[in-house]
Amino acid sequence: MSSVLTAAAVQRRYVGLTALRWLPLGITVPVIVLLASARGLSTTEIGLTVAVHSIVAVSLELPTGGLADAIGHRPVLVLSAVLGAAGLLTMAAAQDVAVFALAYGLIGAGRALDSGPLESWFVDATHAADPGADTTPGLSRAAAASGLGLALGAVLGGLVPLLADGAGSAALTIPFLLAAGVDVVYLVALMALVTPLRTAPAPTSAAAALLRGCRDVPRLIRETARLTRDDGILRRLLILSAVSGLVFSTLELLGPLRFAELAGGATEGTAVFGVVMAASFAAASVGSVLAGRVRRAAGGSTAVATAGVALLAALVLAGTALSPVLAVTAVSYALFYLVNAAGWPLRQQLMHTRVTAEHRATTVSVASLALQAGGIVGSLAVARLADATSDTAGFAVAVAALLFAAAVSLRLRVPVGAGMAG
Repeated sequence: MSSVLTAAAVQRRYVGLTALRWLPLGITVPVIVLLASARGLSTTEIGLTVAVHSIVAVSLELPTGGLADAIGHRPVLVLSAVLGAAGLLTMAAAQDVAVFALAYGLIGAGRALDSGPLESWFVDATHAADPGADTTPGLSRAAAASGLGLALGAVLGGLVPLLADGAGSAALTIPFLLAAGVDVVYLVALMALVTPLRTAPAPTSAAAALLRGCRDVPRLIRETARLTRDDGILRRLLILSAVSGLVFSTLELLGPLRFAELAGGATEGTAVFGVVMAASFAAASVGSVLAGRVRRAAGGSTAVATAGVALLAALVLAGTALSPVLAVTAVSYALFYLVNAAGWPLRQQLMHTRVTAEHRATTVSVASLALQAGGIVGSLAVARLADATSDTAGFAVAVAALLFAAAVSLRLRVPVGAGMAG
């Protein structure tokens, strides 16, 4: 069935599924901390439950990426949607730390499962339809779709509780029910649109197929580790993923505090930050579409383009940290998302040129693992630094990390004859 798909049809499916994948997260962003707080959790307890999400995602990232390579993309994606919906429903019902931690664990497991398979299905299906097709436009449009999905979700998540005014804290559960419903739609869409690409002897049961896939995971992980060890370009791309995780965790941690400070209070800051995040998600979608133009402006060099993006991102992030004017800080914050998003599709396409289809999903998951690991370092180290000194010092770490990323990016040049020109 997948053989009749054109490259354009594959791209349309991938873009639509990407938007559905990120919409539930956007819906819950404005209310997730408020719900836990309303249920009696302290800030420290909320932090502990969030840590469960990160730990589960990091622990499962590599094994689940290899599982997708072994048994196919669709079964893993369907399981991820089931876990995501279960986590959202559990979150809506949670009343204590243990149940919130369980909910975050389910969501983290689902996120680990779907970090690589959907993107690798798109690349493999595109190349099956047209071996010479450029995947950058599809990756760019999908990144734009994820930004739009997050932005639309943030608006919905902020407005829905207002429509249930008078329902008290119960109104905060409505976005989670809505997000779970979207996850169910996503599951149905996965079943219909992600067509299998590989043929293999049919196992006696689904359990047998899963067992066979699990047995292949260690081999696939070892081979991907060998690839990253022997390929300097892949190593540098993983470093850039880790830097991105550190920078974004810093923004998620210190951004709300910065806007609360400038807006004059936590309540005002929360309202402003919600609007800024919606604008930032939308800006990221625009930046993703500009990736091809950015590379052309850099003379066709991925290395120069990504280095320039990192330098500009450092500049606008410094504006976020230093400006005493709320409007300037808000614009700088959104500009960071726009600029940073222009570099992501270029790095992803370069990564895909370094691996074969057999190891693609695992390699994408390795990059996601590096992103998560960088995020954990940022949440712990930058938070401690900001507490000991100031929020500005925490932002300074992120700016320094981006300058380091610019230097690493300049070494993404691919030798002639070794792959895509850098």
